[in-house]
Amino acid sequence: MANGVHNGWAWPVPAWPRSDGDDARVVVLQPGELVGHGVRGQPDAVPSPILAAVSSTAAGSGISFFGKLVRTMLGLVVIAAAAGVATHAMGLWQIAEPTDPPMMVRPVAKAVSVPGRTVTILGAGSILPAPEIWDQARRDGGGSTLDFGLMMAGARKAVSGADLALCHLSAPLAATGGPYSGLPRYNVPAEAARAIADTGFDGCATAAEHAFDQGSAGVARTLDALDRAEVGHSGTYRVGERSPHPKIYTANGVKVAHLSYTIDLNGQKVPAGRQATVARPTPTRIENDARDARAAGAAIVVVSVDWGTDGEHEPDVDEQELARTIATMRDVDLVFGHGAHVAQPVERIGDKWIIYGLGDFAARHPQPVYDNREGSMMRVTFSPAQAGRWTVAAIEALPTFIDLNPNIRIVDLEQALADPAVPAGRRTIYQAAVDHLTSHLQTRMGSDSLLQVRATDK
Repeated sequence: MANGVHNGWAWPVPAWPRSDGDDARVVVLQPGELVGHGVRGQPDAVPSPILAAVSSTAAGSGISFFGKLVRTMLGLVVIAAAAGVATHAMGLWQIAEPTDPPMMVRPVAKAVSVPGRTVTILGAGSILPAPEIWDQARRDGGGSTLDFGLMMAGARKAVSGADLALCHLSAPLAATGGPYSGLPRYNVPAEAARAIADTGFDGCATAAEHAFDQGSAGVARTLDALDRAEVGHSGTYRVGERSPHPKIYTANGVKVAHLSYTIDLNGQKVPAGRQATVARPTPTRIENDARDARAAGAAIVVVSVDWGTDGEHEPDVDEQELARTIATMRDVDLVFGHGAHVAQPVERIGDKWIIYGLGDFAARHPQPVYDNREGSMMRVTFSPAQAGRWTVAAIEALPTFIDLNPNIRIVDLEQALADPAVPAGRRTIYQAAVDHLTSHLQTRMGSDSLLQVRATDK
């Protein structure tokens, strides 16, 4: 057997006994290496007296009975040490999930308080039921029906708590039973309309890039499904239907008009005589529609626009030009932006508020990344101002996140971060999403403190 030390620790590792009496092998550990479960540089699996005993008995021409006994005992020690190392390593794959380190639970902040009579209007991101979304709905429905409600249930408290909640439906709804399709031309299950209603939405903007993917027949099917679910709609119209006619809701006794437009139509051209089926955002049209809404009794006018460049957090030139034009219109109070499928900033232009991009509310993209899984529900509180007009008194961004594993679920991040049952690893992901989203929402806010991002101190 080799001598004990060579610039480090000498660890005799015995081979299984053989008839030819071959010697034990020696593993030389350099200074600082780990032996067994001991402290670095301090081996505890092989006590030095055993090393000495083995070295002394091996010094002669043969191995004594005592040496063989020690070698056998040493073998058992090494096997036990190896088993300990394996157990430690394989702990990463153990059935029981390891205990997460403690992490701060962030309580839900107090609601914004605005004195006097108020109206709260909530705008949510895009609903784009891609194939993975309706596959999840089929699983949630037990395989026989499509249930989109479980996916959206996490946002129900916030949505239903607003006086008026508006969504953005990005794709046409199919006939019951399909056929369904995803990109490049969507045709998605009509059961989504029922889930939109059950989540608490009062209405949807339906003018979207993919609104005409299935032609005027798809537009009509979409509106029929929303009507059956008792969900209001604005931005698309049936052939022969008088348009535009402003959609007006009553929220806490106040009439609120919702207008909806889209810049692009997925590269498609609307046939002659059917251009009125999808509203396009020319400045003249928006101004006229807003004036008509006021004439119909609306005290607040909200405009939704599908615009922007996919995946870009900063507003493009078309967005900025149109936003500045709308901001000059006396009859428009608020703009909700959609279309980029990521969060974009909030900006105050004069006395008008522009939310350039709310991100996605319920979607699953072919390349799911954090950017297109983050969104915000924007809760805007109006209060009466002079001359009978209503004005924005507070804006709260309620961050959302689309969980993909183990099931697709919409997460209200403020509620999730306040839940002590959420594992620390997932909580870290949620907090990172809030921080990332906040950084994009606030790029144009400057010193204006009216915007509050929930689940943060900002």
